[in-house]
Amino acid sequence: MADSQRTSEAINFVHQDEIWKAHVKVVKHSAAVWPNKWGFLTEAYKEYERQSVKLVESVRRVELPHHLAARPLTPPEKYIHVGPSPPVPQTSQALIGWRSSQSHLQLEKYGTEHHGRRSFLKELGWPLDSCS
Repeated sequence: MADSQRTSEAINFVHQDEIWKAHVKVVKHSAAVWPNKWGFLTEAYKEYERQSVKLVESVRRVELPHHLAARPLTPPEKYIHVGPSPPVPQTSQALIGWRSSQSHLQLEKYGTEHHGRRSFLKELGWPLDSCS
């Protein structure tokens, strides 16, 4: 059971301390034994690091053809123009949509999209009462 549900039982602090001591002892023993059992992995990792550095350096030396080279970044000021905002309204009611009421600040730059009411049955050329 979870510890939060065992509120009526007394906690044996000596027992808890013995469990902690055993845990610490196992961790220390494992730390001492690890280099003998698994120390070869550190050398393999160091070799992997050396090869990785060599590969990165060789990739940096390769020159790309002119048509594949990355172009320099264009500063955002060239294509993003932010104009001044209209004054902030005095009331909370006027605050709703206060920026979109200005034509140059609207999100729909190309106008709203209108979809008329269409009937799927008419598109197929079926009679209207065929699905009822």
